[in-house]
Amino acid sequence: MAQVHEYDSVIVGAGGAGLRAALEAGKRVKTAVVSKLYPTRSHTGAAQGGMCAALANVEDDSWEWHAFDTVKGSDFLADQDAVDIMCNEAVASVLELERMGLPFNRTPEGKIDQRRFGGHTRDHGEAPVKRACYAADRTGHMILQTLYQQCNKYGVEFYDEFFVLDLLMVDGHCSGIVAYEIATGELHIFHAKAVLFATGGYGKMFKITSNAHTLTGDGPGVVYRKGLPLEDMEFFQFHPTGLYRLGILLSEAARGEGAILRNADGERFMERYAPTIKDLAPRDIVSRAEFFEIKEGRGAGPDKDYLLLDLTDVDPEVVEKKLPDITEFARTYLDVDPLKEGVPIVPTAHYAMGGIPTDVNGQVLANHNGDLVPGFYAAGECACVSVHGANRLGTNSLLDIVVFGRRGGIAMAEYASTHKLLKLPEDTERSVQQWLAAICDGPGEESTYEIRSTLQEEMMDKASVLRTDESLSEALEAIDKLRDRFTRTRVKDTCKIFNTELVEHIELGYLLDMAQALVVSAKARTESRGGHYREDHQMREDDHWLKHSFITKVPEGLPQLAYKDVVMGRYEPVERKY
Repeated sequence: MAQVHEYDSVIVGAGGAGLRAALEAGKRVKTAVVSKLYPTRSHTGAAQGGMCAALANVEDDSWEWHAFDTVKGSDFLADQDAVDIMCNEAVASVLELERMGLPFNRTPEGKIDQRRFGGHTRDHGEAPVKRACYAADRTGHMILQTLYQQCNKYGVEFYDEFFVLDLLMVDGHCSGIVAYEIATGELHIFHAKAVLFATGGYGKMFKITSNAHTLTGDGPGVVYRKGLPLEDMEFFQFHPTGLYRLGILLSEAARGEGAILRNADGERFMERYAPTIKDLAPRDIVSRAEFFEIKEGRGAGPDKDYLLLDLTDVDPEVVEKKLPDITEFARTYLDVDPLKEGVPIVPTAHYAMGGIPTDVNGQVLANHNGDLVPGFYAAGECACVSVHGANRLGTNSLLDIVVFGRRGGIAMAEYASTHKLLKLPEDTERSVQQWLAAICDGPGEESTYEIRSTLQEEMMDKASVLRTDESLSEALEAIDKLRDRFTRTRVKDTCKIFNTELVEHIELGYLLDMAQALVVSAKARTESRGGHYREDHQMREDDHWLKHSFITKVPEGLPQLAYKDVVMGRYEPVERKY
């Protein structure tokens, strides 16, 4: 018999977005956070470089310039109403974190220090600008620690190492979740007036990724299986500086401090691809440039399959004080001293622009027509309010989670304050119990590990930085075969206590769903835009494709696609020149 817990608001996920939402909700109503991890182990802690805001502490800046850079960086697919909100509220969001105690780096005058980051400019693209607020290269870690302390201060209750398995719906309204307690194997029902998903991304579908092992699309996977749509799934960002073969991220902050990308000939090759801002071009442009350099034989190493991040001309004191994690990673994992030699890097799967569609207050959309799901909210990387469009600018992710986590927390608390608890569905736990039993009763002919490895290799090879109709068709065929093999797997571990085999089996199911949604959406979009680059359709086509994709799972056959127009504003689409 599942334990039942009653709350006004329940947040699933304890990263930056979840904690920021919980902080606002916890000030107003009885709130719980349900998390697969201990909160300070959440993946926000891996975010290194900074959080952008037009503070103008170091150089002249304005939120309108920030908005322009965000829209342009998105390849004009971002919704400009949401972008204006995010960039306008950025300054207050940073200052609020400062008042909570976040230890930002300081200028000699004692103000929050700022540095350059890719794609951020002054005067609508004239030159790079220092806009990123940072705490060394551990900014995300500091945000997590600060918000977790504040949530405890306001009495938010935490359920750590609980894995969400189902979203409870009553007549189209959200009424709670079902979660699996990893420590005991027991089911728990969280009966709530409002639920917010902040479960992070799904980069583990790729072989080389900066994402933690736990980023498997749990939240979007649950939503997808309930028949609700996901938005813009074809857009996945590859960060240009992942450690060679490992994918561990080396922050863009290194290039913000003066590091240079070089090929095997020692050439600063970004001068050819983005002559104005060079190594600080948006991530999609830099990642493609790296792929082209390697493809044309200018890669470094015996196999000519990586490039070099050169920090040798950066002040060693700056490297050691402002980029301590980067130097430690290079020395630990590759035995390379970045003060003396180039660090081998390759593009690494980094960030999902697509996810659960929401409005600017975090409320989930039921369809492409804009109808809402009462009582259901989402924020962070698992969500798509579409401030990132086809490509996210560096440091906008931490800003996104803080701004829209806060807005979602306030909105769900207001909803919970004016609505009563709905009755739970009659089969609340039975369907989940039957599902878990079926997982343990399968034929066991196939290996979960082999399916996961094959998926990651196929997605990396056929649906990553460069795509074609042929490669995507091959990826879709491979995914279909893997989904069929997945039905013939079985969890052999019958222990209830910390059954990680069961958890990883469920995670693989979500990854297969997310991979299918990505490939189907990418195959349908016959253009190149941001992180979605089609070698067989290399031009951006605004006349036909200036719209968001909505993909919905159906009982049989391929998922269905629908589209919604992008919300335009001050900035009309132009060619992206850097």
